[in-house]
Amino acid sequence: MRSTDRPGAGIALMIAATAVFALQDGVSRHLAETYNVLMVVMIRYWFFAAFVIALARRRAGGLRAAAASGYPLLQAFRGALLALEICVTVLSFVLLGLVETHAIFAVYPLLVAALSGPVLGERVGWRRWGAIALGLVGVLVILQPGRGLFSPAALIPLAGAFGFALYGLLTRLVARRDSTETSFFWTGTVGAAVMTLAGIGFWEPLAPADWGWMALLCVSGALGHWLLIRSYELAEASAVQPFAYLQLVFVTAIGITVFGEALRPEVALGAALVIGAGLFTLRRNRLREGR
Repeated sequence: MRSTDRPGAGIALMIAATAVFALQDGVSRHLAETYNVLMVVMIRYWFFAAFVIALARRRAGGLRAAAASGYPLLQAFRGALLALEICVTVLSFVLLGLVETHAIFAVYPLLVAALSGPVLGERVGWRRWGAIALGLVGVLVILQPGRGLFSPAALIPLAGAFGFALYGLLTRLVARRDSTETSFFWTGTVGAAVMTLAGIGFWEPLAPADWGWMALLCVSGALGHWLLIRSYELAEASAVQPFAYLQLVFVTAIGITVFGEALRPEVALGAALVIGAGLFTLRRNRLREGR
């Protein structure tokens, strides 16, 4: 049996990964409300780097093999880009809350589809362009730019979604030569280096209780990535990717029950449009790959 012949197990692991990532987002918001965002993300990346280095040392060839890349500059750029995207998104958690941030951030698969042409040279058909347009309408429903309720802070998660979409496309680009292990190694080590340079000046002692929250943040980040990798090893991406949208459900539950956030009707409607358009795009991708 091939590793991708267990869709049920892959879907279960994807659902578990989304739950863990939702928990991670809740802890990130809790810590970022007290400490500087750069410091929080920096400590998180220290653990992440230690995790990927430990994994690399256990594989054949060790660190030298893990670091060997056919695209070293692109790998460095995508590692720095992800670190920046995480900082932007955590900042959005503090300014807008978990629910609204993720409702807007859900547009990133549509941005991947839109950018796949100029970045990867892929053809985007009119149906997918229609889905992209519908998803952007959903974002406008959430932002409500014409009703006097629009806040410039609402553009922050949109910038995060754009950064994550570009990161995903660059990951697909470097995968033409580099293994998943190599990309994972560069993501952790470059991100840790960038965040140390950016965040060390904002260091401040953590309260004893907050070290427990920080430990939970670091462990949940590593566990979530491991679950995600295993999910893609056990099932095709097109089979498990739609279940990634469950993170919005889990995050909404945490935002409402823990942080007292509200699910406004326009946010729910806009998120439904965005997710519907994203699921249609995933289906079109699957059909195209099948042909």
